Amino acid sequence: MSEAFSRPVAGQVPVLRLGHVLLVTLPGDLHDSMADRLQQDLSETIVRSGVTGVVIDISGVEIVDSFLGRVLAEIAAQSELLAARTVVAGMRPAVAITMVELGLTLPGLRTAVTAEAAMELLAQPVAPPRAGGGREESP
Repeated sequence: MSEAFSRPVAGQVPVLRLGHVLLVTLPGDLHDSMADRLQQDLSETIVRSGVTGVVIDISGVEIVDSFLGRVLAEIAAQSELLAARTVVAGMRPAVAITMVELGLTLPGLRTAVTAEAAMELLAQPVAPPRAGGGREESP
């Protein structure tokens, strides 16, 4: 069952709920005010709805710069603090190459080739952290 939490409005990115996951499809040109509004809308929607995952579809994005990389990382960090995992889907090969060339990392984010694969990834149970938090060493 799909429920829209925000209707597409000029200057606003729509956020759709699909079960326990929010689906966000980024436009090709995400500017500062849209990014700020999206972060606020997502945080509020995660809390209000109790979803456990966020899929950000960037298939319409042709260029990723440091601004968009920062926005994605911030969304992932905020979602994680609110107990929701984030997966970026639909990254074009040219975008991945550019990100590597720019040295952009996306901490806290997992990636999937398609939005469908991202939904499957989020449906998998989360592995509990290992006790001790470190790696095992040989005696």
